[in-house]
Amino acid sequence: MSFQMGPALLFCPADRPERYQKAGERSDGVIVDLEDAVAPADKQRARGAILAQLGSAGDVPELDPSRTIIRINPAGTEEFEKDLHCLKHTPYRHIMLAKAESAEQLRELEGYSVIALCETAAGILNAAAIAAEPNVVGLMWGAEDLLASLGGTSSRTDDGAYRAVALQARSMVLLAAGASGKEAIDAVYVNIPDLDGLAAEARDAVASGFGSKACIHPSQVAAVRTAYAPSDVELASATELLDAAAAAGSGVFAFKGKMVDGPILKHAESTLRRAGR
Repeated sequence: MSFQMGPALLFCPADRPERYQKAGERSDGVIVDLEDAVAPADKQRARGAILAQLGSAGDVPELDPSRTIIRINPAGTEEFEKDLHCLKHTPYRHIMLAKAESAEQLRELEGYSVIALCETAAGILNAAAIAAEPNVVGLMWGAEDLLASLGGTSSRTDDGAYRAVALQARSMVLLAAGASGKEAIDAVYVNIPDLDGLAAEARDAVASGFGSKACIHPSQVAAVRTAYAPSDVELASATELLDAAAAAGSGVFAFKGKMVDGPILKHAESTLRRAGR
């Protein structure tokens, strides 16, 4: 199974069907949220909204199934079972499991392409085992739920930087995903007006190896897309380097006064991949 929707994934509350189409138009992939974005009393109505937009005669849904992820409630809950019952009657087969904590939970989701959202202490510590499950196509991490599970009060310091425990969790999820060849999705940036802060964090996500970043507001999409799109200078540099490597043949070689070997060439290839080349 593979996963390629990014770079900007946009959350949309499942109980707000009037936002579905706009979310699809303004992002690279939509995460229709049946979990935290929906109040407990509204969850059944939210599932009904997902079914209603499909049409009674099998009409084409407002949301493209190939670009839609349904975030379901945590395994072991009554809402989890109801979510799965709902999804059986839809064309949606990309799901995000909230608060994923063990490989065993993923085995209950056979037939779905699953993004495991590791956002508790148990989920972070078991990220490698979770990522290794065959139906897992990606891992995402969540800072606020993680800190809440630890009894903390905030994932960030007063200057907006992540606390050490959040940074460790971010790295562990990224490494677990990479070790199993799965997509890594960076957490949301909750300070919506701070687009500069979002842009900086998105650029770091790109440089670190995250394949995409989740957004909670349409205004954040452009900043994420810009961060993931290589500049003309970066493209020219990567192309020139790879051309030089082809001319040099195999092995280490010097380029503009610097030693170039395999890892450096992979960086250049990654830049071209982000540009769709």
